[in-house]
Amino acid sequence: MSADHPTLPPVRLRADAELARDALAAPLLADAARLARWAGPDTRVDAGGELVDEQLPAAAEALGLPVDEEGELRAGDAWRLAVDTGLVEIEDGEAADGDGEDVPGRAGPGENLALLTGGSPRDVLALWLDGFDTVFADAVAPVLDDLDELIGEDGEIDVDALDWDPEAEAEFLEGVLGNLYLLTVSEGGAGEGPVPLPALAASMVVPDDMGEPTDDVLEQVSDAMMRLDEQFRLLEPIGLVAYQPLDEALMVEEGEEPAVSVDDEDVTRYGMVRLTPLGLYGVRARMLEAGVDAPAVGDLADKGADALLDGIAGYPEPAAREETAAWLAGRDALGAARELLHAARGSDAGSPLRRLHCQQTLSLVGPEAEPAVREVLDDAELGGLARVWLAERGAADVPAPPESMIFWLAIDTIAAQLDAEGDLEELQELIEGLAGRHGGFFEAAWRVEHPSTAEVLEAMGRLHRDKGAAKEARKAAFKARSRSGS
Repeated sequence: MSADHPTLPPVRLRADAELARDALAAPLLADAARLARWAGPDTRVDAGGELVDEQLPAAAEALGLPVDEEGELRAGDAWRLAVDTGLVEIEDGEAADGDGEDVPGRAGPGENLALLTGGSPRDVLALWLDGFDTVFADAVAPVLDDLDELIGEDGEIDVDALDWDPEAEAEFLEGVLGNLYLLTVSEGGAGEGPVPLPALAASMVVPDDMGEPTDDVLEQVSDAMMRLDEQFRLLEPIGLVAYQPLDEALMVEEGEEPAVSVDDEDVTRYGMVRLTPLGLYGVRARMLEAGVDAPAVGDLADKGADALLDGIAGYPEPAAREETAAWLAGRDALGAARELLHAARGSDAGSPLRRLHCQQTLSLVGPEAEPAVREVLDDAELGGLARVWLAERGAADVPAPPESMIFWLAIDTIAAQLDAEGDLEELQELIEGLAGRHGGFFEAAWRVEHPSTAEVLEAMGRLHRDKGAAKEARKAAFKARSRSGS
């Protein structure tokens, strides 16, 4: 009976302009932009577009960094990002001259540099996403601890000796970011708070059905934490995450004692990470590109009422109200009401939940919608909710519903709530209230011409806390099944 719900809960994204400001403030992109403006006729690069070693001290100085190994590494990272995102353009320089020696090329500001100041927020975000792709690729690249051992006789890196599966590495990090995203957007999840690194690593390694993790699995979690610590350190400067790194005092060789006392209860020492608002935007963009259904509040604002009512089927109530309010904004109340009521009709599996969301959306519409609501008073599917809407507003001349409509609305309401998978206690109270309000409810209910009658009565038999009423509900469900031949 359930509708097709979105794969992920809806995310609340900040406005494009605010996200673009965050992107421009990301340290790595800001450094890349500075180097793009610094680059000029005397800037020399090698055949791969990297700054030649002699240029790195000046690049570090241009960024206000110390001219040391760390400063030059940061400058090199920022330069690579500038090249990959089109902030810098490599102007010339062949791979080698006639003697086989590399000929330094030249670099200068690229066309995309102007987008950072003169482009739209979407232009800036598109450029930032390109930068995110670059940093992601760096994060899943192999760690070259001992480069000398990997260099073959031909002077090239022996890829087979790396024991590196690029697809598996990328899939793992995609999964980690997906889990972090889900923890951020889910009701009862981390929200804007940080997630402990061990929990994130365990979510990727420990099987769901495993009780006490084995030593082998715990070792895999530990290895995953070490790798994620390196990756999040790389992803933080692009503005994707806020990361509190793993305490280096915990990273000791086997058999060694920690340099300081380790408090196993202090989980923050094992690393804490959260997606920034910009990170939520970036991870969602990657998921959408991969075909994942990752809705955002506001996506449905320019869609029809049918898309709205179907789209919010799996939304938690606050997000659904926010989405419907955005949909109603700027629409003519009377026209919107007519469109909603038309979209709510149907006898398919998702129709009860559509009508529930139609009723909830109409509760946000003012009295201008009354003519549209009165037009459906005699409609078998919509007449009940129309009467509820009018009665809640104290409207005059609301005709009493026929008994068949009362029972049809009761079945439809319970079917919608079952589909919404809401609070169990609230559902039990609804079931018991509807059954208790009408004498002989179950004797009448099994005769209702509604596609969900039998399923609703079976659910009432399971959920009603009065044993006698539950038994009546099960009998009525059997009669409904027999009557429909199902």
